[in-house]
Amino acid sequence: MTTERTVISLFTGAMGLDLGFDQEDFDVVVAVDKDRYAEETIKANRPTVQVIKDDIADDRISGSYILEQADLRAGEATVLTGATPCEPFTTIGKRLSVQDKRASLIDRFVAIIMETQPKYWVFENVPGLLWAARRHISFYKRTENGYQEHEDEQTGSAWEDVLNAFKATEYDVTFELLNAADFGTPQKRKRLIVIGSREDGPVELPAPTHRDPSAPKSISPHLEQWRTVGDVISEFNDPYPQHSQFPKWGEYLEHVPEGGCWKDIPAELQEEAIGRAYESSGGRTGFLRRLSRRRPSPTLVDSPITRAACLCHPTETRPLTVGEYLVLQGFPIDWKVKGPLSAQYRLIGQATPVPLARAVANAIARHIDENAIPRRAVPSFELVGAH
Repeated sequence: MTTERTVISLFTGAMGLDLGFDQEDFDVVVAVDKDRYAEETIKANRPTVQVIKDDIADDRISGSYILEQADLRAGEATVLTGATPCEPFTTIGKRLSVQDKRASLIDRFVAIIMETQPKYWVFENVPGLLWAARRHISFYKRTENGYQEHEDEQTGSAWEDVLNAFKATEYDVTFELLNAADFGTPQKRKRLIVIGSREDGPVELPAPTHRDPSAPKSISPHLEQWRTVGDVISEFNDPYPQHSQFPKWGEYLEHVPEGGCWKDIPAELQEEAIGRAYESSGGRTGFLRRLSRRRPSPTLVDSPITRAACLCHPTETRPLTVGEYLVLQGFPIDWKVKGPLSAQYRLIGQATPVPLARAVANAIARHIDENAIPRRAVPSFELVGAH
């Protein structure tokens, strides 16, 4: 292969994770994703990357086939990356955990590690995987009087299985929850990062470069403050100014000040504004939320127009644009996103924040550099007494 540091990318999407490696001088040589708009986005931005548009859940997409497309042999790839679908382990939706068929993609990821034998691999997912149970039950069921919890319902039991599968690859495994805001992303987004290293010991995960401004400066005086929504959307030439429209409930956002939520709506309108969630919403501040220019964004979701995870512009009563999604995820302003509006939101919203990805790539690059064997000069000498 012509490049020294190569990346095989699985579940590539909009290339958030891979762009971080690209910025650290790694070369993404092949990308695998079944989504047609992901394929179009990859080709529009990195036309030299070999794209396999297929479902990795299909056993036909073997490690040997991927290596063939990458023009590599087993053991030659530097890094294998994979950000598997996170829906089984998120805190919203059905939360089926390992009962969701998408969770089996972790097994496929492990199988491809074993077949391709990269020097390193990187796995990214939502924090919820850490405490996911093999069989999800509701909080209310868990707290019922006299309810006897099955071992498969124990918090963290699914993660225990996943971690054991990772360790069975015989790589040195390190993992940590990292907040994208701590690495210069103008978004508070925690992600589970797992790194496997085949040689030279485990990889040390990156240390933060930015800090929460509310934390005492004396703790980390050398760190920059978190970047904010206003830092990136106040003045920029939006390449994707189009945005979706709020449903009828969007009219209540006129009552919400910058940085506020449904709780700022007049009391007599609150139940009407958030509907059936009114009785159980409690402290949830995602409902009818308007962003603040002075703080990082909350986690971007697949769509900015869901009532429970609303992403309203700080000063205009409209959802964020796709361009604003891009810069809040740390993508370059000229990144091309393909597909209809809903697909563009989804591709960018599901991506790994680029500054976080770059920090992970930098940690692996440092590990490679620190363990490189220096070339030693051959000493010159004369044979004494040889005549």
